[in-house]
Amino acid sequence: MNPKIDEYINSATLWQEEMKLLREIILSCGLTEEWKWRIPCYTMDDNNIVMIQAFKKYCALGFFKGSLLKDPNGILVKPGENTQGGRQIRFANVIEMDSMKDTVKAYIFEAIEVEKAGMKVAPKKEEVEMPEELKTKFVEMPALKASFESLTPGRQRAYIMHFSAAKQSKTRDARITKNIERILSGKGLNDCICGMSKKMPNCDGSHKFI
Repeated sequence: MNPKIDEYINSATLWQEEMKLLREIILSCGLTEEWKWRIPCYTMDDNNIVMIQAFKKYCALGFFKGSLLKDPNGILVKPGENTQGGRQIRFANVIEMDSMKDTVKAYIFEAIEVEKAGMKVAPKKEEVEMPEELKTKFVEMPALKASFESLTPGRQRAYIMHFSAAKQSKTRDARITKNIERILSGKGLNDCICGMSKKMPNCDGSHKFI
């Protein structure tokens, strides 16, 4: 038991009893207790498995790869709209937590097996819409459109995100104009165009020291 976590729980003004019980449940599953990000974190072979999270309205057991768990009881909650792998089991009081002991252990053991199997959370790429300024430029310059479409999907996505990040139309148009020659030459946004990079095809800033 990590003394920093003793101090953290004993000084807590909320969820003290809930965190003590949750800690007891987690440690009974054979995980290593560590202090990370100013909260109790539990690992296996230095890999993060679960963490204890205390919020104003609830206490939670957070799973780092919760999206990979089967969740037969339907109790896993996605913490935020853009969260990909993380999931929580939320508790309103220590009585509720105590009644779910066996279920919580089953989820923790499954999370351990997920880690042992080397399973990874595949990041989901959000769809990005091509800005109107780029569509207009393609109509004006068919060669630019052809060159852009010959780029890899990752390079196309990087350009679209860079152009779209500008709030004003004139700024988006300026960014597109600035990169026309780069696109026509088949280069990605972060590709080297001077030939001096030691990390080809990526630019490493070598041109700045000429």
